[in-house]
Amino acid sequence: MTTPRQKPRAREYGLDLSGTPGAWNAITDVAGVAVGFKTLLENEPRVGRKLPLRSGVTAILPHAQSAEPVPVYAGIHRFNGNGEMTGSHWIEDGGYFLGPVVLTNTHSVGMAHHASVKWMLQHYKTTYDVGEDLWMMPVIAETYDGLLSDINGQHITEADVFAALNSAATGAVAEGCVGGGTGMICYGWKGGTGTSSRVLSIAGQSHTLGVLVQANHGVSEWLTITGVPVGRHLAPPSAGANPVERGSIIVVIATDLPMAPHQLKRLARRAAIGIGRNGTPGGNNSGDIFLAFSTANPRPMPHKEPAKFTIEMLSDELFDPVYMAAVDAVEEAVLNAMFAAIDTGGTAYDRAFVPALPIEEVRGLLSRYGRLAK
Repeated sequence: MTTPRQKPRAREYGLDLSGTPGAWNAITDVAGVAVGFKTLLENEPRVGRKLPLRSGVTAILPHAQSAEPVPVYAGIHRFNGNGEMTGSHWIEDGGYFLGPVVLTNTHSVGMAHHASVKWMLQHYKTTYDVGEDLWMMPVIAETYDGLLSDINGQHITEADVFAALNSAATGAVAEGCVGGGTGMICYGWKGGTGTSSRVLSIAGQSHTLGVLVQANHGVSEWLTITGVPVGRHLAPPSAGANPVERGSIIVVIATDLPMAPHQLKRLARRAAIGIGRNGTPGGNNSGDIFLAFSTANPRPMPHKEPAKFTIEMLSDELFDPVYMAAVDAVEEAVLNAMFAAIDTGGTAYDRAFVPALPIEEVRGLLSRYGRLAK
C-alpha cells in the first residue's frame, strides 16, 4: 500500500544499520510481493462499548499478479509459542502454504481466516468454481492489541479483511500505526507494522530478501538500538513499567532466492537473532512466531501437479550472507515500526497512554555511543 509516510524511517535518522536495502527498503522489493492494509482508528468507543477501537488487518500476497493461487514453499519457526499462526502444521509437514498471509489482532483470527478463504473463492473463481474438491490454506497470524483497543468487541469484519487484500500493492509500505499493527506496543513504546529489505549477490546473481513485522513485544528496559542499551537510559513509558513481557511479534520473511522448505525453516529461525538485537530474550508470555517463504519455484496447484517434478535450490554453503541479510532486515523492520509510530491513547475512554519513541533523545544517546552513521 503506497500510503505516504508521515515520519522519517530509522535509516533516515542516521542510524548505523548494516546491509544494502532495496529500492523501497520493504518486503515489496521482492518481485511479486504486495502488501495491503485496513486500519481501524477510532478514539471514541462505538455504541454500547467502553473502549476505543485501534486495530486492523495487514495482508501480504506472495504472487499478487497471479490469476490463480500459487503454492508457496515456506518454513516456520516458533521462538516462543504464546500465539497463533494458522497453517503452521501443514507448512511444517508439507513445506508450503496456499493463500495470502494476513495479520490482525488475537481475537480476530477466526474472522480473518473465514474472510480470506471467501476472498480466495471469489478472487480465484476460475480455479475453485470447477466442482472439484479443492482446498486452500491462508496463513493468519496475530498479536494482542487489547491495552489500546476494544479487542473483545471483535470489530474486524469480513469487509475489513477484503479491503486489506484488495488494496495490496507493490511499492512503498506504510508503517507504524497501520493495519494489524495499529494498536500494538513495542518495548513499552508505541509499536506496530515495520518493514525492511536487503539486496545481496549470490553466485554472481542479484537477489532480494524482505521482511515485514507486526511488533508488539519487549520491555522498555531491554530496548537496544544498534547495540546501545537505550532502554536503560530512557525514562520508561507508563505502559513499559511492567517488567514482564506481555506482547508478541510476527515476522514474515520473503525472498526470491530458490530455497527448499527445510532451508526456509532454517531462514525463519534467524528472525530470533534479528529481534534479539533489539533486546528481547523472547519472554514467557510472548508469541514470537516467524514465517519465511520463497517466490522462486512456482508450482501448480496440487491437483495439477505431475507425478514427478524438480525444484531449484541454493547450496547450503552459500547461506551465511542470506542469514545475515535476514537478521539485519528484521532488526531494522522493528525499528521502523517504532520510529513510524505515533502517541496513542490517553483519552477519557482509555486504560493507557502509550507514547511514541522519543527519537531525538534516542539519537542523542546513539551519538554519545558513536552509533550514528558518519
